[in-house]
Amino acid sequence: MSKDQAIGGLIFLVCVILIIGYIAGLLFYPYIQPVIDLGDVTVVQFWLVAIPVLVAFVAVLGIGAWIGWTMATTPPPKPIEEIEAEEKKEETKEKATEEEK
Repeated sequence: MSKDQAIGGLIFLVCVILIIGYIAGLLFYPYIQPVIDLGDVTVVQFWLVAIPVLVAFVAVLGIGAWIGWTMATTPPPKPIEEIEAEEKKEETKEKATEEEK
């Protein structure tokens, strides 16, 4: 197994464990709350939903900001007419060098 495969397997395992823990926290917290007293059930369940939504929202906005920054700072491409003109010049130079030989 390569290093990349091992890292991928570890990421997969961590994600599956987090998914199971998240679902268990949402569904079964009212039943285990007397054992671990973290406060009101609705408050804990609210934060179990609010934190991932916040992270996802910030991630999407971050990707949008990165795309906008890249578009704003990247120079525009040359117009097609200029590219075609350069290609024609190169072709005529190549023909001229071939004729000289």
